[in-house]
This record gives sequence, structure tokens and C-alpha cells, in this order.
Amino acid sequence: MRAARDGRLTALLVFAALALVHTWPLITAPASLSRNDHPDTLLNEWIIAWVAHQAPRHPLQLFDANIFYPDRGALAYSEPLIVPAAMGAPLLWAGASPVLAYNLLLLAGFTLTGWAMSLVVWRWTGDWPAGIVSGVVVAFNAHVFTRLPHMQAQHPEFLPLALLAFDRVLVDLRVRSAMMLALWFVLQGLVSIYLLVFTTTALVVSWLVQPDGWWGMRGRRAIIRLALAGVVALAALAPFLAPYLRHGLVRPLDEVAFFSARWRDYLTTPARVHYTWWSSRFYSGTALFPGAIGLLLAAVAVLTGCAFRDRRARMALAFGVAGVVLSFGPAVPGYAALYAWILPLQSIRAAARFGYLAIVATAILGGFGLAWMRTRWHEARWLPAATWAVFLLANIDAFSAPLALQRAQPPIRLYDRLRGLNAVVVEFPFFPPDRAYHNAPYLMNALRHWRPMVNGYSGVIPESYVSHYLELQGFPDDRAMGALHSLNVTHVVVHDSLLRTWNGAAAADAVAKSPFLEVVERADDVVLYHLR
Repeated sequence: MRAARDGRLTALLVFAALALVHTWPLITAPASLSRNDHPDTLLNEWIIAWVAHQAPRHPLQLFDANIFYPDRGALAYSEPLIVPAAMGAPLLWAGASPVLAYNLLLLAGFTLTGWAMSLVVWRWTGDWPAGIVSGVVVAFNAHVFTRLPHMQAQHPEFLPLALLAFDRVLVDLRVRSAMMLALWFVLQGLVSIYLLVFTTTALVVSWLVQPDGWWGMRGRRAIIRLALAGVVALAALAPFLAPYLRHGLVRPLDEVAFFSARWRDYLTTPARVHYTWWSSRFYSGTALFPGAIGLLLAAVAVLTGCAFRDRRARMALAFGVAGVVLSFGPAVPGYAALYAWILPLQSIRAAARFGYLAIVATAILGGFGLAWMRTRWHEARWLPAATWAVFLLANIDAFSAPLALQRAQPPIRLYDRLRGLNAVVVEFPFFPPDRAYHNAPYLMNALRHWRPMVNGYSGVIPESYVSHYLELQGFPDDRAMGALHSLNVTHVVVHDSLLRTWNGAAAADAVAKSPFLEVVERADDVVLYHLR
């Protein structure tokens, strides 16, 4: 028991150290270095801060975020990130900046994902080195390093634990194992809708390739336990899924096709050792290369038969293949039928991300492959050195540091004037719907006051934003002023240089002459107005 506890602690420390190495130089200035040059990073920083702000004040209005006013449930236009936000809330309540909280959560995601996978593979193989290497493959890979602006991509740590609990249900048929499955499933769903769908896919496919889970008397007992886990999980997730159902977010199939995988994506990686050598010729925006070491070890598991004999390895092989197939979206025969029949699938725009299941499968199969090799040659003198070499090569395989980070600029204090006021805010320029990502810095400004704002940026741009843009594009003309009054806007923030770029010098000059706008405060080229 003590050896197992020491092994778990050692593994946790190993992955915490690896997270610092793979994200270098982030740890040198975690309060300022960031990927805030990407609008999705700003969006996720805002989501985490919003949940930490709103949950203790108005938990029943958690999804009624302060963007896209006057829409309700605006948080459901993007991933919920409830679990990462809960992890980061104590930091924000203690006064940490959103950038610092985000970066620490980023490091925690790498650490916990690798650690969780190492624990699962160790439990399944009895081999700690195999577990550690599996954790490296799943935590540090091409997919996560090209998705650093997406916090949800760094927190799939509950997926391996859900697979472990699922396997325990089939083995011992205990209600406690079913409840653990429900727990891990709920926690993963509270990170991301995408990961909720991916975890469901992995579990369903794993069940289909386990005949003892659905055949005969034992299968019927397993189905009862699994159904119990499903009911409990659905009941726990229902309050959080309801806002998404109310919005009825359905991604059109042609949009899904655009964001589906291409064969080049499975050859794409930003890893230093691969990119300059060969991957740059295939590089695309979606990176799904599982890593050479992971693939070699997984091949060992397949060629030796481990991937078919062991039910856990067989699960991984099955959902890995399913992930690859689904990643190609509507190009795959039958995807359109699944899309029509399975409602959660309609919320998935980037079908290419199903490819992450192939990376998870590679990590698990790679662990089985390494465990087989270590058992086969357990008396060889060279085995410890070879094991260390595999560990080092697995890390070099994905190593992408130093990361391209920049210094984050905090919001100016002009926005403090809005704090505590019964205000409704709009910022100009008000960007076109197809350029709504330019609103992302406005979300960071809102962290200073948390007042409702007409602007917004998210995974979905609602129809209300489109109609507001059509009314406000001539700002500060009479039509725009009338629209602002009808929306009960009280304060207007104008970024003069940006307004000149987007709306022209005449519009910018007209702002200062408008009889409806009264200057409250100026800060460089940013002016806060009260709307008369």
C-alpha cells in the first residue's frame, strides 16, 4: 500500500515538473506571459473569471453572462469550463490576475491529465514506467500544443478515470463503481461539451467490444449498473446542459465538413524534432499526430496480440479507430445519419477533434506495449537504461518549447468608473459578425466592472449580435443612437484609433460633436461617455 502511495506521489511530481519543461518559458513569468494574442485565450480567461465571480453571488444565474446583452444564457454560447473555473476560483478570490489563474490552470491540466493516465495504465498493467510513458503521450502531444488557447483541451483528465471506472463496473458489478463512473463522467462534462461527447463515444464503443457487458445474465447486471450511472450523471448535468438545449445550438453539416479532419492533420505536429525535419510540409491548423514513440509502442501491443487479448487494450483500440473515423465528419458514410439521430453530435462543429480519441488510444496501447516489452525482457541488464531512453524519447517526441508567448496587457483603470453602477455598456468600434473575435479584448475590459455589455465574443455569434451590428454600424448617427436608447445603454466606450480604422475619420470626429455623449473620463485614445 505504501509503495503504491509513493508511486502515485512520484508520478504526480514527475508530471508537474514535465509541465514546466514543456511549457517553458511560462513559469518564468506566469502572471504576465500568455497567449493573449489569440482571442480564444481571452474568451477562456473571461469564462473562468465570470464563473468565479457569479457562482458565489447568483449561482442560479450562472449562465446569464454579461456579454451579448440583452441575451440570456450567453455563457452557453461557448464551453462551460465549470471545473477549471472552480479550480481557479480561490486564486481569483485571493487577488490573482486572470492571466496568472489561466496559466496555473494550464499547468494543472497538463499535470493532472498525465497523472490520471499514468494511474490508469499502472492499474491495468501493473507497470509504473509504462504508466508514466502513457501519461507523457496523452498529456504532451501535437493536439494540445496547437490548442494552448483552449483551456478545455488541457483538461481531459477525467476521461481516463471514466474508462477505469467503466472497466471496474464490468469486473465487479458494484454500485460503487457505477457511482465513480458517473462522477468522472459528470466532471468531464462540466469541463467541455466536446469532451462530454468524446467521453460518451469512448464509453459506448468500449461497451460494444465487451460482450460480457451486454450478453447473458452478467451482461444484464452490468447494463443495470451502467444505466444507473447514466441516470445519475444525466441528473447532475441537467442544470448545466439546459441552457445549451434552450439555445438549440445546431452546427450545419456543411460547417462540420469544413472543420473536419484531412489526412494531413494526422501528420501535423509543432514538435521541434519533427516540424523542421518533415512535418512542416504537411502542417495544418489541426494537429493530430500522436507521436512516433507512442505509435511504435502501440504497434508492439497490436503485433503481439495484447491489443486483442486484454479487454482494456481492446477498448482503447476500438475507440481509437472510432475517433479517427468520426474525425473525418460528413465525408464518412453514415456520419450524416448519426448526426440526425444523435442530438449531442449536432453541437460538434470541429469534428476533427474526435481525433484526440486516437491519441488517448495510442497512449493506452503504448503503455500495454511497453509493459509487454518490460515483462518479456525483465531480466535483461539493459532494461532500466532502455526504459529511461523510451521515457526521454517520448518527451522529445512532443517537445515544442520554447512556446511563443507574449506579455499580457491589463485593462486600463478607466473601466473602474463603471464598477457598482447600474450601467449597460457598449464599446466601439462594434465589429462585424464575421470579425466578432476583435471583441475579445472587450471581455477582458469587462473584468473591471462586470456590467452587461452589448458586445461579445464566443464560440457562437447569436442572431441578436447580427441585428445590433446592422443598427450600430453607422455610429454615431441617429439610427445608432436610437438603437442604443432602445437597448437601455447608459455608457459608451470609444477606442478612437480603432474607430478611425474601422469606421473612418468622419465617424470618429462626429463622436466628439454628438449631443448625446457626455465625456466621463479619458485615457489615451480611449474615452468613456455617458449616454444622455
